[in-house]
Amino acid sequence: MKNRYFHYSHRRMEKPRKMEFHLHDQYEIYFFISGDVHYLIEKKVYPLEYGDLLIMNNRELHKATFRSDAPYENIVIHFDPAVAAALAAVSPYPLLDCFVRRPLGEHNKIAFNHQQLDEATTLFHRIEQLAKNEEDGSELLLTAYMTELLVLINRVHRQSLSPTASCQPELDHKLAPVLDYIDHHLDQDLSLETLERLFYVNRYYLSRLFKRTTGSTIHEYIVLKRIAEAKRLLKEDYNVTDACQLSGFNDYSNFIRMFKRYVGISPGQYRKRD
Repeated sequence: MKNRYFHYSHRRMEKPRKMEFHLHDQYEIYFFISGDVHYLIEKKVYPLEYGDLLIMNNRELHKATFRSDAPYENIVIHFDPAVAAALAAVSPYPLLDCFVRRPLGEHNKIAFNHQQLDEATTLFHRIEQLAKNEEDGSELLLTAYMTELLVLINRVHRQSLSPTASCQPELDHKLAPVLDYIDHHLDQDLSLETLERLFYVNRYYLSRLFKRTTGSTIHEYIVLKRIAEAKRLLKEDYNVTDACQLSGFNDYSNFIRMFKRYVGISPGQYRKRD
């Protein structure tokens, strides 16, 4: 189901296919139903159980990794964060707090209690029924259900930040400092040779460890982190040349090519887009 602000999908795969790291311009709500999945968001790995919910903003790199061929089912909602501004005329409630008022890759997972899970699944069911039977007023009802869902998520998220909440999971202790360095030095040399020298870890071992842990290559991770940084710079009205250099792409033509490959449009078009 799609409208101006929301895109809802409920999917099941009997045999899950490999997924790569990716980003969205929209924010994402991900509800896990079944499968054998660990979900990677930035430097965190979240083992998932039925009823777990993940939240991601448009700067958080993420992917699902499948531990087996068990059937995979989930619900995903992508939404335009501009919806919060549109609803602010009705209420100043901060609908986006749980998406933006935290460090990247921190506190993405929400575990509902039984009552909260019932509330969330009821809302997902109502949204899905709208998709199957669109009638007059469906978009208005969708906005109402999504507003209710976002309020619920924010309330539960605040509870998860309490001192008694469980610690957030980390990547392998050898990978975490490497990825932290990458995050803070995107405009510098991040070759395997450089990382090997800085962290005293064999480049081939590092490459294999990253592949085994995430299912993707460290090169792909770096490229997508640089793409995310370039998108941020372009949104802040940097010109394409500056965005290229400041995000770590030393080759302008390669930057244009990679940006179009992952984003679907050129950096210049992205910069001009609303």
